[in-house]
Amino acid sequence: MGSERRAVRGLSDAELGTVDALTHDGEGIVHAGKTAFVAGALPGELVRFQRVRRRKRHDEAALIEIVRACGERAVPACAHFGVCGGCALQHLEAGRQIEAKHAELRDSLERIAGTAPETWLEPLRGPLWGYRRRARLGARYVPKKGRTLVGFRERLSPYVTATERCEVLAPAVGQLIGPLAALLTELSIRERVPQIEVAVGDNAAALVLRVLGALPSRDLERLRDFERAHAVRLYLQPAGLESVTRLPAAAAPEGTAEEPLWYALPDFDLRLEFAPTDFIQVNGAMNRALVARAVALLQPTGESRVLDLYCGLGNLTLPLARRAGRVVGVEADHALVERARHNARLNGIRNAEFIEADLASPLPPQLPWLSEGFTDVLLDPPRTGAREVMRTIARFGPRRVLYISCHPGSLARDVGMLVHDHGFVLRTAGVLDMFPHTTHVESLALLTPGE
Repeated sequence: MGSERRAVRGLSDAELGTVDALTHDGEGIVHAGKTAFVAGALPGELVRFQRVRRRKRHDEAALIEIVRACGERAVPACAHFGVCGGCALQHLEAGRQIEAKHAELRDSLERIAGTAPETWLEPLRGPLWGYRRRARLGARYVPKKGRTLVGFRERLSPYVTATERCEVLAPAVGQLIGPLAALLTELSIRERVPQIEVAVGDNAAALVLRVLGALPSRDLERLRDFERAHAVRLYLQPAGLESVTRLPAAAAPEGTAEEPLWYALPDFDLRLEFAPTDFIQVNGAMNRALVARAVALLQPTGESRVLDLYCGLGNLTLPLARRAGRVVGVEADHALVERARHNARLNGIRNAEFIEADLASPLPPQLPWLSEGFTDVLLDPPRTGAREVMRTIARFGPRRVLYISCHPGSLARDVGMLVHDHGFVLRTAGVLDMFPHTTHVESLALLTPGE
């Protein structure tokens, strides 16, 4: 394979080296003198690279030429790959991507938790393209170009990537990047629209425009025209999340209510409504697979009392309630707690209760809902993990603990606490490809008390 990168102005002349492995960010690791991280290089490849940024323990390097390619190299589907920071692994064959994520989970459990599961779950995989239903896009008007750029940030840069479409965004939005950029260029406040939130439900697609100034009537009319032409919903956000409102005069005709955004979990006969700024799992197909696997691993029955920590809007709580005797969902975000309660009513579920509580601090044992005891515990914390609730979970003595994680390091730390401090055994674990073509690792781990 010939040259794939042009020479850059760097700190040194080009060097030759073999890539030994990938970093957690998907860069090739070359041990040639001082270690170099080479973006775009894959394990086993012989590459020519140029150091462009010094670090204490390694250097950042630009890929100049692939002298000998590996057999797992793939042709990226996106013309902006390598510049755009939205994806890091499009150049790696999809099967090898999930293998790399499995390896990161395995290594984290062994190195940080000092344990390994008795069995490994088969990785869950889904669609590779057009899967992303939630995203935050940057927007920036560039006077020298005379237009607004819309897209993800450039890799290792605060600048917005100049894109026309996005292959991983849901098609309803991914194909609109160019038209959306043209729309923002036409606005009088084009220099004051820095961000766009994307939310795609099963029934509609929504875009939340962060606006740092008042929109004159002419701008509002342009937005309405765009909304009608492309069948999307536009929202404006002039301040914090509480300020998000539907585009004025673009709501349903008087006397009718616009249907909220929603997604379905057909295996459990559920429809969950959400606001365009609510947290939902990014990949709809993988979310359905995740929910099904979680319920199968917990094996709820009519006698089960399940505690769901970090429950959000009820994504896992409500499916569990279809099988268990009682489920309690706990979430710190007030708006999500209210949304979860609404979704329970919407689906006729009466055996689920939702409680607002701070899970970033130790839970006081005198809390009423903590005193009833639970047979099973499910938790799906943020990247920082769930250190503060590990002792509380152990105190229940549950027969099963299912930990869903978006960060292998914090998962391993918390699993290690349950195993070494509280006598639990890691029965099974595995990964799911929630974010294909990125280095993001989503995983599950099932623990039970030791014998």
